[in-house]
Amino acid sequence: MIDLEIGVLGGLSVRRAGQPVKLPASRKARAMLAFLLLTGKPQHRERLCDLFWEGPDDPRGALRSAIWKLRRLLNDPEAERIVADREWIRFEPVAVECDYANLKERAQRDEELVGQEFADVRGALDQPLLTGLDLPDHPEYQAWLVAMREEAEALRARLLPDLGARTGLPIDKPGQLHLARQKIGFAGAKDGTRIAWARIGTGPPLLKVANWLNHLELDWDSEVWSPLFQELARDHCLVRYDERGNGMSDWEVVDLGFDAFVTDLESVVEQSRVERFPLLGISQGAAVAIEYAARNPDRVSHLILWGGYAAGWRVDGDAESMAEREALITLVANGWGRDDSSYRNLFSRALIPGATEAERTAFDEFQRKTISPANAARFLETFADIDVRHRLSEIKCPTLVMHARGDQRVPVAKGAELASQIGGAEFVTLPTDNHLLLGREHSSELFVAHVRQFLSDEADSIKTA
Repeated sequence: MIDLEIGVLGGLSVRRAGQPVKLPASRKARAMLAFLLLTGKPQHRERLCDLFWEGPDDPRGALRSAIWKLRRLLNDPEAERIVADREWIRFEPVAVECDYANLKERAQRDEELVGQEFADVRGALDQPLLTGLDLPDHPEYQAWLVAMREEAEALRARLLPDLGARTGLPIDKPGQLHLARQKIGFAGAKDGTRIAWARIGTGPPLLKVANWLNHLELDWDSEVWSPLFQELARDHCLVRYDERGNGMSDWEVVDLGFDAFVTDLESVVEQSRVERFPLLGISQGAAVAIEYAARNPDRVSHLILWGGYAAGWRVDGDAESMAEREALITLVANGWGRDDSSYRNLFSRALIPGATEAERTAFDEFQRKTISPANAARFLETFADIDVRHRLSEIKCPTLVMHARGDQRVPVAKGAELASQIGGAEFVTLPTDNHLLLGREHSSELFVAHVRQFLSDEADSIKTA
């Protein structure tokens, strides 16, 4: 008879006789439980200390405390699951069912899944493995976690080769989302600049900060942005806008500084009449989101950051990278608007190195239509001087920081720095080299799944409290 159900797809969860078990608050204790469960092997105490508690404090004492808490929660008189002696610790799956282990067994039996059963399996595997249990300061454990997530992705590909054929359910393709059309309007910034903004979808609000580059109409049909936006709009009333100087907002503006970007966001919030909302910041839009959240803690319920950084390259870059980027600004100012896309292609290759030639060509053309050469250069000047490091400690809302592992534009270390300096922030890396997610890639699906899980977990915690 199954007494414990342990879920690792999504966040770690334990249910006893159908009722949730409150796990230790310590992320390291929960991570250790997941490690023992999924490795399925006895682990030496010294090894666990090295993985989770290496440092100047008392790692053996921290390990003993974690073991005591887990044994108290999971062991029964008739079922000792956390087994520990002087040297070794192991997890015994006595009357235990694990969602991930069940799916691995199905894959080994090569079962054919059909109909609703297939859709249920897809729903489980769409959730990233062990959400919220990243430990970026513990590289050996983090490397194991990355390998497990890659194994889960391989399992997904094996069990779910053709969703549409097996379920018989209608599957929306890009451009076929059954939602009301997006509604575009204009907000007036403090200096009179017109800021184009749009809303689409129903449900609770989600507000996305502008980034490089946006165009409300072209975005919606873009191979890069469209699938991602459509997925987010399934669950939310998605509010987006074009930054001043590009897209459908005013191009001829005096001020293209960072503070103007923040006040543009404030104008859109007021125009949309959204009171409290999750805020999504991508790339340099993450810094704008951080600044807004610090100024308006009563308005931002959650902060979600992708590919972000707290300081531009003029603030903390090395001499070599600074020289390269200064030269790039000159190239952009002189060659951005040419029919020859070689200048714009420098950005495409850095932003979406995993794109096909056709996708890069389409993105090059999108960039050309979205901003003038002069404004593109001015944007880069502003991004270079961004510095919101002093704001990170002021962020009090739940925060999810995500980053591409192979990001060539903003190294993953920048994302780790963000997460480490925002109190309680979760840090998640995704298996892609793309700074801007391509809608067709699996990491885009993982991104949406993480967002859904993050917002759902926080909503559940509020209800429980």
